[in-house]
Amino acid sequence: MRVRHLRIRNFRGIEDSEIHFKTHTLLVGGNNAGKSTICEALDLVLGPERLYRRPVVDEHDFYLGRYADDSGEPVELRIDVILTHLTPEERRRFGDQHLRLWDDVASDFIDEDGSGVDRSSEDAVDWALPVCFIGRYDREEDDFIGETFFCNPEPIIDETDLDALAVLGAGLAKFSRTHKRLAGYVYLRALRTGSRALSLQRGSLLDTILQLSGDGASEMWRDTLDKLTDLNPAVGDIPQLKEVRENLRDRLGRFVNMAPGDDSAAFFASDLTRQHLREVVRLFVATQPSDHLVPYAKQGTGSINLLVFALLTIIADLKSTQSVIFAMEEPEIALPPHTQRRVTRYVLKEMGQSIVTSHSGPVIEQFEPESIVMLHRDGAKLIGTPIDPNKVKRKTYLTNKRQFAEAVLARGVLVVEGSTEAVVFPAVSAVLERTRTDYTHLDFSGISMFTAPGDGSIAKFGPIFKALGKKTWGVCDKPNGALPQEVLVDRAEFDQFWESEALGIEDVLVHGIPIATQRRFLEDVSTRGDYPTTNHPYDSTIDDDAVGPVVRKVLKARKGEAYAYAAVLIEHCETEGELPSELVDILLTIDAALHGEPEVGFDSETAVPSDDAENSAADADEETTPEEPTEA
Repeated sequence: MRVRHLRIRNFRGIEDSEIHFKTHTLLVGGNNAGKSTICEALDLVLGPERLYRRPVVDEHDFYLGRYADDSGEPVELRIDVILTHLTPEERRRFGDQHLRLWDDVASDFIDEDGSGVDRSSEDAVDWALPVCFIGRYDREEDDFIGETFFCNPEPIIDETDLDALAVLGAGLAKFSRTHKRLAGYVYLRALRTGSRALSLQRGSLLDTILQLSGDGASEMWRDTLDKLTDLNPAVGDIPQLKEVRENLRDRLGRFVNMAPGDDSAAFFASDLTRQHLREVVRLFVATQPSDHLVPYAKQGTGSINLLVFALLTIIADLKSTQSVIFAMEEPEIALPPHTQRRVTRYVLKEMGQSIVTSHSGPVIEQFEPESIVMLHRDGAKLIGTPIDPNKVKRKTYLTNKRQFAEAVLARGVLVVEGSTEAVVFPAVSAVLERTRTDYTHLDFSGISMFTAPGDGSIAKFGPIFKALGKKTWGVCDKPNGALPQEVLVDRAEFDQFWESEALGIEDVLVHGIPIATQRRFLEDVSTRGDYPTTNHPYDSTIDDDAVGPVVRKVLKARKGEAYAYAAVLIEHCETEGELPSELVDILLTIDAALHGEPEVGFDSETAVPSDDAENSAADADEETTPEEPTEA
C-alpha cells in the first residue's frame, strides 16, 4: 500500500493544495515551504494514535486561524489521501464498497472521465482507497472535533436536513484505528528527544513492538504487576522505610480503622497499574567506552535519534508481511554524513514507501531524480514540482549528484566552468559583503555554485536548472571558436549569461587586481609549504611588470579548490576597488535580481504561520502531544 495523492484544504498555512507521491519521495524546499505540514496532514489521516490527542486540532491548525466564517458558522479543515497498490488482503479488509478505480498515468479516478468504458484491466489502472480527515469547531461543546472517514461511496444527504448536515462527516463510514494500523503509517518527526518513542506509553514505538511481537502483552503486564506486588524483600522492608511504615500504621490507626496485621500499610514500587508502569518504566542503554547503563535520555542527541530509528527498523521487520509507509523529517539531525547516507539507504531499501524531508546533501543524493519533489509557495498555495526525467537526464544527475543535491535546495544556481571559478566567486562575494552595506553574500542569498564537468559543457545546465524552477546564471571564458547553434539556444535558457573576453580566470584576476595587492599575495603564499618554489620562485625586488606573469603562473600551477590560491589572492583585496570589476558586476547583477525577493517557501504578503512555529507549539506539551514517531 502506498500514498499516491494528498489534498490539503484549510490546514495550517495551506488553503488548498495537492501533492503526488512516488514509491519513494523526497520533499525539498526552503524553511516554511510546507514539508512538515504535509507529514502532519498524513498523520491526521493515517496515524493510529493521532486522533487520541485532545483536542485533535486547535485554532492554529486552521488556515490563518479561521475556524469560523463571518457569520460564525464552522469552517471545515479537510485532508484527503488516496492509497494505491493494495494487496488482495488489504482490499478485503477495507471492503470493496470503499474502493474506486484509479488511473495512475492521469492521476485521477477513471469513473470521473464520463466515458463509461470498462478500463479495469489496463496496466495503469488499479483499485484505490480514498480516505479523509475532517475537523471543525463544535459550538455546542466549545471544542474542536475531528475524525477520519472512508470517502467512497459519497453520501446522498438531503440539503434541507440541517440535523444531518450538522454531523461531522455526515453519511461517511468511519476509517477506524484498526484500518489505520493496516495502512502502516510510521512518522518520525524532526523534534525528537525520545521522551515518548522510547517509553512504554500507549502508541509509542516500544508499545507497538510489544503489540506486533505476539499476543503476550496483556499477560506481560499482569505478570509484572504480580511480581512487583510479591517482591521479596518488599520495598517496605528496607529498614528505614520499615520503621516509617510501622510508625505511620500506629499513628494512622488512632484516626482510621486500619485492617489488622502488619500489612495494613505498605510501600510498593509503583501504583501497581498498567498505566503507571507505562509511565515509569524506562529504557537504559550503555554505550562505549563505558559499560555503565544510564537512562536513554542521558545519551547524546545523535544516539537518541539512532535509538528511535532502530525501533522503527524493528517495526518494519515485524511488519514484513504488510505495508509500511514511512515518513521521516530531516534524518540528518545530529548525524555525521556517512551515517546520514547509511540511514537513508536503509529506508529506501527496507520500507514499502518512504516520504522524507531534508536539507542535507548526503541524504538528497541517495534519491533518484524522479523521486525528488521541490516545494515552493505561491501565496496560500503549496506547489510541489517533481524533477522531469525528460529534462534532467539520469546520467547527468548521477554524474554530478553531489552538486545537484546542493542545487535543488538553493534559490538560484551560478554555473561556472572550473573549480577555480567555484572558489573565486564566493571569495569576491565575501569582500563585497565586508565593504558594502547593501550587498548579501551568495551563501546568505541561497545561491549554489555549480561547476560544469568540462569546458564547453556549461551551456547545457541552463535548461536543466530552469526545469528545476531555479534562477540560473552562467559564466564562461572566451571560447576558442564559433559556437554551435544548440549551445546558443541553451545559453538563452539562463537568466543571464556572461562570456569573458579573457581566455581564463587567471587572466581576469591578473588584469583586474592592482599590482600592490598581487605583491602582498606573493609575499604571503611564497612562504607556504605548497608554493611552487622550483618553477616559479618569487623575488620581492622584481619590477611591477614582472609581478603579473608570476602571479598568473602561480595561479595556474595551483588551480582549483585543493590549493585555493585564487581565493587567497581575492582575500588580499581590502576594498571593492581592488576586485576585478568584471566579477563585481556579475555578483551585483545577481544580488539585484534577488533583492526584495522572499525566501523560497515564505510568503511575505499572507504571512502564513511557519511549520517550525506550528510544530513547536504543537509539541510543547509532552503529556498530550507526541513529539516522536507515531506508528501504525
